[in-house]
Amino acid sequence: MKSCLLALLTLPLAFSTAAAERIVSIGGDVTQIIYALDAQQDLVARDSTSLHPAVVKKLPDVGYMRQLNAEGILALKPTLVLASELARPALALQQVEKNGVKVVDVTGKTDISAISEKIETIAATLHREEAGQALQEKVRKQLASVPKTTLPVKVLFILAHQGMGTMAGGSGTSADAAIRAAGLQNAMASIQRYQPLSQEGVVASAPQLIVATRDGIRTLGGEENLWKLPGIALTPAGKNHQLLVVDDMALLGFGIDTPGAILKLRQAAEALP
Repeated sequence: MKSCLLALLTLPLAFSTAAAERIVSIGGDVTQIIYALDAQQDLVARDSTSLHPAVVKKLPDVGYMRQLNAEGILALKPTLVLASELARPALALQQVEKNGVKVVDVTGKTDISAISEKIETIAATLHREEAGQALQEKVRKQLASVPKTTLPVKVLFILAHQGMGTMAGGSGTSADAAIRAAGLQNAMASIQRYQPLSQEGVVASAPQLIVATRDGIRTLGGEENLWKLPGIALTPAGKNHQLLVVDDMALLGFGIDTPGAILKLRQAAEALP
């Protein structure tokens, strides 16, 4: 009788153990949503772009999301990989999947609608649908606070990373999508993707506001060096030192911090003299 009772008492624990996932999250936007859904208990690793919330940095790092290694991921014995579809190389994730690990792609679209889609995918995968709906509603309210009217303010987004030249964000970039979502004009809309800064192009674009990331400013060696970039000093923004420094993942990642970053961008444009 005692042995039967013991078996019954341990049965729920056995089911719980069997149901537990070992999750690897790839993409800072993906990881933040997992935490926002309070589903981080099963996270065993993350990629190097997953820096928020700060506690996630205590987890093992499987590397940069665009330079993944299948062996490094498999070494952590995951049962589930939640990965941004921007993760590369695709072959690495295919190898992970061939080893019996479930891999779920999360949209990497550079569009405001992508935020809700990401939440829906992750919430459904982790069986957190109710929390997902609440998070989607929170995001909708935040986006609703961004004015819908357009402003004739031209914004130049400057991208600076170690090991590469300083570039401007043109059409088809996440920077362009964020600028347009704020109801503003991309000063470099005439170029495609990210292109190296040129004095002629910068002066002709005549931006009134320059946006750069915190990492970019560090790469440049400080704000004072930004004003020395080709043509910047000859623009309206350069003459008036109109600069907004943002968190790159918040503005460009189209995750749960993006609505706040877009509102901040809009407010900076509205505050211009």
